[in-house]
Amino acid sequence: MQKQHSLIEILGAALKLGLTSFGGPVAHLGYFKGEYIDKRKWLDDKTYADIIALCQFLPGPASSQVGISIGMLRGGILGGLVSWFGFTVPSVIALVLFALFYQNFSLGDAAWIASLKIVAVAVVAHAVIGLGKKLTPDTPRIAVALTAAVVMLLFPSALVQLGVIIGAAMLGFFLFSNQAIPRVQPFSMPISKKQGVVSLAVLVSLLIGLPLISQTVSNLYVTLADIFFRVGSLVFGGGHVVLPLLEQEVVPNGMLTGSEFLAGYGMAQAVPGPLFTFSSYLGTMISGIGGAIIATFAIFFPSFLLLIGALPFLSELRQRSGFQGVLTGVNASVVGILLAAWYDPVFTSSVADGADFALAVALFGLLHFWKAPAWLVVIIGVIVGTGMSYIFG
Repeated sequence: MQKQHSLIEILGAALKLGLTSFGGPVAHLGYFKGEYIDKRKWLDDKTYADIIALCQFLPGPASSQVGISIGMLRGGILGGLVSWFGFTVPSVIALVLFALFYQNFSLGDAAWIASLKIVAVAVVAHAVIGLGKKLTPDTPRIAVALTAAVVMLLFPSALVQLGVIIGAAMLGFFLFSNQAIPRVQPFSMPISKKQGVVSLAVLVSLLIGLPLISQTVSNLYVTLADIFFRVGSLVFGGGHVVLPLLEQEVVPNGMLTGSEFLAGYGMAQAVPGPLFTFSSYLGTMISGIGGAIIATFAIFFPSFLLLIGALPFLSELRQRSGFQGVLTGVNASVVGILLAAWYDPVFTSSVADGADFALAVALFGLLHFWKAPAWLVVIIGVIVGTGMSYIFG
């Protein structure tokens, strides 16, 4: 009965986040911290930071993986599935409906979409400051964070981001391993190491097997499963990075036109939840509701397999000074990566003039100083931003 109650609690919290978490992966981490750590006290700041660091190492949607990990800590594999479902399903429904009615709607230039982007500027800035206070409290870690930000701003790419994280891990091992191991709150992971090894074996088998099956069986659903599983398994850098990779998979071969792809891209940024649900739109456009189901599950399934494979080892590794040094370096680099992401693409694609920046500053003040809930800031931002678009043109 307690397990059932826990799953319902996980679903309710995740669904609330799925309905209100605008702003992309960086903003999601701020929303998660407010709901899971500050409000519900499901885990402490250090454990949350370690989970973020682990998910930065893994390919796939980092913010979704953080949410799944918290669900798994709370309720096992089923808890992770429930957490993913609650956080993801609102965005999936919105994008499937958008695909179905694509011919009747033209939302790309809508004022409310522009307003949501401005809201994201405030939310992401708030998230970066909050994480920075926790993860970069001293000069060496601030230096790692600033270096990561500079490198990412000068050379923005998924490959460079992976290099930054690996470099920060190595620096962390040498700079921070000799520090006293901070007292970490132990947690029990209701997933065994044996299950973790089996999960990783399944991942490798599907990565090898699906392309072979797709080449020998002429079936659109199998082809979609191969495309989206492969992208979900191999892409580093989160939601924005997956978009050009998916475009190369579905546009050149005629599954979608370039204009259809871009219309979905615009809508995907306007809805709450993970940007990886763009796959739901693509699947619907290619092969209806069935295509949406296949594409959505295929792109997220690797994240489950990776987390089941990695999380059982996290609690033990956290007790080792060398691993703590690695996590310390990675956590500091994450702050810099998020700072760079706040500037580009969040700020550069959202703030066009002084009026936009004024609204972003006001919304940031509501979040940071007056502690207004994120959902209220979203509503205020959309209403005020839409009104300003008519006043200032």
